Amino acid sequence: MTRRRRFGILAICCTSVFVVFIDNTIVNVALPSIGRDFHTSLSGLKWVVDGYTVVLASLLMLSGSMADRLGRRRVFILGLTLFALGSLACSLAPSIGYLIFFRMLQGIGGSMLNPVAMSIIRNTFEDDRERARAIGLWSAVVGIALAMGPIFGGLLVRAVGWPSVFWVNIPIGVVGVILTVVYIPESRAPHPRRLDAVGQVIVTFILASTTYAVIEGPGRGWGSSEIVALFALAALGLTALFFYELRRFEPLIELRFFRSVPFSGATLIAVAAYFAFAGFFFLNTLYLQDVRGLTALSAGVDTLPIAVAMAIFASLSGRAVARFGARPSLVVAGVTMAAGSALLTTLSPTTSFTRLFVAYVIFGVGFGMVNAPITNTAVSGMPASQAGVASAVASTSRQVGQVLGVAIVGSALATGLAHGHLATTFSAATRSDWWLLSFCGVVVLVIGLLSTSSFALRTAYRSSLEFDVAAVGAAHPH
Repeated sequence: MTRRRRFGILAICCTSVFVVFIDNTIVNVALPSIGRDFHTSLSGLKWVVDGYTVVLASLLMLSGSMADRLGRRRVFILGLTLFALGSLACSLAPSIGYLIFFRMLQGIGGSMLNPVAMSIIRNTFEDDRERARAIGLWSAVVGIALAMGPIFGGLLVRAVGWPSVFWVNIPIGVVGVILTVVYIPESRAPHPRRLDAVGQVIVTFILASTTYAVIEGPGRGWGSSEIVALFALAALGLTALFFYELRRFEPLIELRFFRSVPFSGATLIAVAAYFAFAGFFFLNTLYLQDVRGLTALSAGVDTLPIAVAMAIFASLSGRAVARFGARPSLVVAGVTMAAGSALLTTLSPTTSFTRLFVAYVIFGVGFGMVNAPITNTAVSGMPASQAGVASAVASTSRQVGQVLGVAIVGSALATGLAHGHLATTFSAATRSDWWLLSFCGVVVLVIGLLSTSSFALRTAYRSSLEFDVAAVGAAHPH
């Protein structure tokens, strides 16, 4: 395969990941408008975000496994089609309930894009350094998409209204399908895994019940029988999943991957980083529009420093990982994400925009730096035949972080606002939230240092060797 064709395939994969990630932040800017049009509560707005991400997170590993078995191009095309159709349906939603449902349909399509795109990249770029550069570019697109969402969203909401934020995905989806048919060859894993229906049901149940309990907890009461029962069922489901997956020959979640400290570390770092990112944008959107009284467009423009910092440093991080490994990028990411969030712990209705600008830039640098080392660590060192599943675990951890970030930060905000109006009590209600987001940066720093130590790298080598031996034994039992 020629170099030009390889990078053409990379461009198509990056386009698909662009629409999935821009959808995370472009919708955030539209939340106040959606709330006013549908007269919905803070809980309803959280479901507009998490209805999408819960489904996305639940199905990512299944989609990665399906792509390895049924064909990566085929599943990729199906994902683009469903995502575009779901976007069209969202723009036509007549009520908040329908919007949440159509967001879930988007999530089904989105689950077939990220892990499959990364699997295609993993199998297209066989040279380690070239693959690291490709992943760096992919990570830069993720950063650009997440950061540009508020600006595009602000322009569209002001010019047309909130339904227009979903129109962006439709032409990109159509063009993506055409280019995929023309340029991307079909590929499958030599020995694809069997589908794990029971494991998939358990994973979906755990995520859905936990998210519902966290989002609805402030309104129904944290000590209510319904919320307590949901948390208990989620814990029971997690225990059942662990023992069930250990006994399966081809589980939905390959627990052997987690014997690798770098892989486990990348998973935890992804959860912490995306928890901070989702919480940061959720709180910031409400602050700029409902507390400071800015329009959706002005709020989007004010977050431009995050966009610029993320775009620049995501690209730099990809190059740094290719040359120096993951540690330098993770150290910078952890320190700056913690510092950027800490600067907003004293946020008030009169906080200067200079202080906001500084906080946005610092946080944007950190989040821009974190994606490349997460992705490279998750995919590199894993068997090519399991690229879909390995990349799906990394993508799932990102989405789980976003689900928890919006759910927990939003619920803490709802609890703090129980006896006051958003505009007057926002500062006091969110102080602990900003400290929590800062702590996530500390988690990125500490785990980043531990997971890139010489001991951690030895566990990655042993884990990969054990997996290869097990795979050979399964293929040739006699």
